[in-house]
Amino acid sequence: MISFIRGIASEITENTVIIENHGIGYEIFMTGGSLSRIHVGEEYKIHTYFHVREDAMQLYGFLAKDDLQVFRLLLGVNGVGPKAAVGILSGITADELRFAVLSEDVKTISKAPGIGKKTAQKLILELKDKLSVEDAFERKLAHEQENAAAGLAEAADGRQEAAQALIALGYSSSDALRAVRLVTEVPGDDVEAILKAALKNL
Repeated sequence: MISFIRGIASEITENTVIIENHGIGYEIFMTGGSLSRIHVGEEYKIHTYFHVREDAMQLYGFLAKDDLQVFRLLLGVNGVGPKAAVGILSGITADELRFAVLSEDVKTISKAPGIGKKTAQKLILELKDKLSVEDAFERKLAHEQENAAAGLAEAADGRQEAAQALIALGYSSSDALRAVRLVTEVPGDDVEAILKAALKNL
């Protein structure tokens, strides 16, 4: 129903962003990784999935269309709902998930929050035939090229570097990104100060 929303980020919470479009604020559930790249006051195009239940209507969103496609694939797995699918994509990237499924790597998929060994095995069983090694490599290469280009633009922002340092220290990517995102009073290029402040948030 709603394919994407383009608007200004007006508020960010722990797991949602409010995107304002023509005077209407849309609450969109997103992964920690996506939320860490969003800044209040800036415009974004968010690819969305509109989920309707008897007691709720919710929007789930992704900055990359590819993440939305993988999210839809996950929803096709019996027993995996939107929250679990977002949890999986918070723990591992779409590329990592594809390769984990194709290589039957239960351990990597089990790293995602709320995903046990049995659910990981079910994911592999139900998704393996829907993915191909060639497509997985092509998409990974395309993403690496995009990230290299984006990395040049973000070189001045030390938040990403601080998050990577926390991940290297053993924190999960979602915890590291959340801790870094809570640091607002430190200049964006002062990696050491961001890292110290982020450690206090953990």
